Order: sequence, then structure tokens, then C-alpha cells
Amino acid sequence: MPRNTDWEQRLGRRVRLRDLNVLIAVIQAGSMAQAAATLGITQPAVSASIADLEHALGVRLLDRGPRGVSPTPYGQTLLRRGRAAFDELRQGIKEIEHMADPASGEIHIACTESIAAGALVPIINRLSEKYPRVSLRVSLADTSTLAYPQLHARSVDLVVARLIKVPRAGRLTEQLNAEVLFNDRFRIVASAAGRWAHRTRIDLSELASERWISTPLDTLGGMALIEMFRRHGLEPPNLAVTTFSLHLRNALGAGGGFIAALPESVLRLNPQFSGLKILPVDLPMPPWPVGIVTLRNRALIPAAQLFVECAREAVKDMIRREAPVTTRAPSASRKVQRQR
Repeated sequence: MPRNTDWEQRLGRRVRLRDLNVLIAVIQAGSMAQAAATLGITQPAVSASIADLEHALGVRLLDRGPRGVSPTPYGQTLLRRGRAAFDELRQGIKEIEHMADPASGEIHIACTESIAAGALVPIINRLSEKYPRVSLRVSLADTSTLAYPQLHARSVDLVVARLIKVPRAGRLTEQLNAEVLFNDRFRIVASAAGRWAHRTRIDLSELASERWISTPLDTLGGMALIEMFRRHGLEPPNLAVTTFSLHLRNALGAGGGFIAALPESVLRLNPQFSGLKILPVDLPMPPWPVGIVTLRNRALIPAAQLFVECAREAVKDMIRREAPVTTRAPSASRKVQRQR
């Protein structure tokens, strides 16, 4: 039998999107009963769909056990490809909708709290002004890994993040693209009314025994703090408070008694942090790039392309205006510069 005829008979006519959807639901739920309840169909119907798929492919897709089901290596492969197929269909439907109304659509993005409190603000303002019918769904980026799992799961269109390295030719990894928007720096801050506020020069060693508040030391912000101290030949400080919350870092820092390291973009763009002052500490550190990360070989929907366009414009405007940071000490007036 010719190869293409074999494909058509075994897959083209036998593998149905409905069955793929059932398989994905079963793997996600971990049981056929739970998948049936989620899909609103009977458990025998779920079993029949899985059996049809396994018969068409000639392999076992699920391992059944007393604790439920789990995908075999074949099932894992079909799950990954099936998700991509459904994602392409969704992308296609969104593109068709965009053709009817080019200035509309819904974008799903993920970012860290510090991005949301800083760089994302002028981007959203510009987007909403230019394209009021575009809606934006923002979720917190998964920072437990630098692999951006939300992109691979196709639950977001793009991620706005601090990059661990500068991408080469737009490529961050074999599976990810990245475009650098601007370079950010970390600044050491304390209460604008505290005992450090009126100093014109501070050596980092003077702050080593202070009460520090930071993200965990194994995160990007924590690693930046370690690098600050390492470059001065110092051991990293013991953290009095470990948190991802910008609100808590701001409240404890502005209230006096705590030292924090925060991104300059947050201090520049968010008036909420007016109770903090950047301390005049020499930090000979390279800036960290902030960029948009996308999945390679996955075309952005039109609305997401509008977001990227507005992000570029907003960042150019931010750099051009270079509005002064109200919390900045005179001797710590470095500018955020664009990626060369």
C-alpha cells in the first residue's frame, strides 16, 4: 500500500479532533471519570475515544493503574502535538476575527510583579489609547524556572521578563525567541526619611549587616543581590524578609529599618514608591535586559503583534523623556539605556 494512502486511511480518516480533545482532557485530569465529568460526556464515551485513537495509531497511549491513568511516551508525544494542533486552530480563528476587525482581539501575557509595576504600565496605556477594543489578560510569570513553561503550554501569547542573557539574532534558546526592549538596573533603596537618606556616599559594606528584604536568592532578583556583594568582595546579606511582593518591599522599606534592591524601572515609573530613596552606592554591575519572549515557530496573533508594536513605542518614549526618578539621590543618577 502506498505510504500516503496508509496515512490517509490510518490517520486522516481515523484521528478526529474530538478524540484528541478527549485524550488531552484525560491526561490533564489523570482519570477517565474526571475527564468525562469535565467534558460533559459519559465515561464509556471517553473510553471509546481513547480506544479509537490507540487502534488508529497502533500503540498504547495510556497506562491504566489503581491511581488513575498516565500517558505513555506515545501519549506524551501525541499530547504535545495535539496541543499544538488545537493552538494553531485557535490562532487561525483569532486571525479570521482580526480580519473582520483589525484593531481588536484578546492577548494573554505573563510577567513578573516588578515588570507589571513598572515597564508594563506605559505599554498598556499606549495600547489602550491606540487600540481600545484590544483586551489584555495578564498573569504572573512562573519564575520557578527560566524555561517559561507558560509559553510551552501555549497558555500565554508572550512573556515580558528580565532575561538571564542577551539573545543572539533574536534567539534565546532553540525553542524561544526574545526581543530586548531596554536595559534595567537594580538600585539599593531605603526610607526617604531614614538615617541613610542624607548620606552622599555609602559603601556597600556599611549595609551588609542591615535588615534586607528581597526575593529568594535563587531568583533573578536574588542573584542580582548576590552579584552586587560578590563584586565588592562581600558575602551576601542574611535576608530578614524574603518575599516576591513589591507592596511589602515598598512598605517595609519606606517605613524605615529595611534595605531593598529594586529595579530602576519600577522606581522610575511607579509613584507608589515615592517613600523610597535610591542610596548612593557604587554598583559596577552590567544592566539586565528586559524583553519580550515568544515561542519559536508559533506565529503571534495580530493583537499580540499590536502589543509588541506598542511596547517598542512606549519604551522609546520612556528613554527619550528619561523622566527623573523622584526617589533618586543626586549621586546615583544613572540612566536606563537601550540595548546596543
